[in-house]
Amino acid sequence: MATSSKLAPPDAAPPGANDLAAQLADFLREHNDELIEFRRDIHAHPEIAFSEHRTTQKIAERLADAGLTPRMLSRGTGMWVDLGRDQGPTVALRADIDALPMEDEKDVPYRSTNSGACHACGHDVHTAVVLGAGLFLASQADAGALPGRVRLIFQPAEEVAGGALEVMRDGGLNEVDRIFAVHCDPRIDVGQVGLRTGPITGSCDSVRIHVGGPGGHTARPHLTVDLVYALSKIITELPAALSRRVDPRSSLSLVWGQVSAGSAFNTIPDVGMAQGTVRSLDEEAWHQAPDLVKALLDSVAGAYGVDAELDYRRGTPPTVNEARSIQMLHDAVTQVVGETASVPTPQSLGGEDFSWYVESVPGALARLGTRAPGSIDEVDIHRPQFDVDERAIGVGVKVMAATALTALWGETA
Repeated sequence: MATSSKLAPPDAAPPGANDLAAQLADFLREHNDELIEFRRDIHAHPEIAFSEHRTTQKIAERLADAGLTPRMLSRGTGMWVDLGRDQGPTVALRADIDALPMEDEKDVPYRSTNSGACHACGHDVHTAVVLGAGLFLASQADAGALPGRVRLIFQPAEEVAGGALEVMRDGGLNEVDRIFAVHCDPRIDVGQVGLRTGPITGSCDSVRIHVGGPGGHTARPHLTVDLVYALSKIITELPAALSRRVDPRSSLSLVWGQVSAGSAFNTIPDVGMAQGTVRSLDEEAWHQAPDLVKALLDSVAGAYGVDAELDYRRGTPPTVNEARSIQMLHDAVTQVVGETASVPTPQSLGGEDFSWYVESVPGALARLGTRAPGSIDEVDIHRPQFDVDERAIGVGVKVMAATALTALWGETA
């Protein structure tokens, strides 16, 4: 069920809660311009998955300036850093730092200077938000106001769905009790935060099917396997059959993005290929999908006498927001942004490797509004024209810092 802005207030506010909004406002008056400039610098120098060396260095330098000691990931990009006391619970805040492999088509001073790379998904904003929240929380730790530990995770390679697993392999999730993240959403106004209990993003796997058989002349299809016709049946019947083998509420879908066979109009080829994605909002359906696709492929291909091979590659499971973590986010948003700032957000079939974290520990992903209120322009993510209203950075800092404190006090209550 979608979380609404009518959830009950927290049973007990943490010490200093009444001052938190004012403290964050003071912090942002001092640091907001710096965080915007940090975001613009990263935006102008985007780096794709596992090549985020400059981005990693810039983050590490700013954390070191604040007296913190980042721990680099063994692969060479990305890091995490702990702040606060060793005793008590640990709450993690995650930012993804990689860009997309596309050109930047915006006419802005901070347009990408790296050909073939663009921050078209808002990861530069996520990085600035978690950095800002971390700097504020570090000051809270210095004042003895942090009832536990906060871990800032700056994760590489979200776009290729491998960065979260790298963090986890390096121990970045060890001792973490709860984890949170935000993701830019151009469908939501700045000053609003989209929340949802349960699945918020879908699983995303990739499939590649190779088919083969005797080719020949189109005048004599009966002497061949008529591979193009057989491939057409595979690409139409597999999605239809798959949707009827699972609960429709799982939204399990197979969508093709590439199909290839043949090079001449009057020749039946002997090989063909199709590639696509399998997505679902249900974890059980995600686990069932590889075997189902294989069985259905064998059935359809067998009917037309073609040899078919399936290359099924796991991507990410669905991101499932835990109810208590969403309540913590809601309470934090209410406290530092406003009572009406939390809005319901729909499920998306887009993949997000934050899902790996919340398979291991409780947590939640929120949608951070980046659209200028009243704007009629709505450029979706993963578009070369994508940009944000930079007031979203300050909102994100407030939400992430307040959520970390709310979660820490909740875990110690």
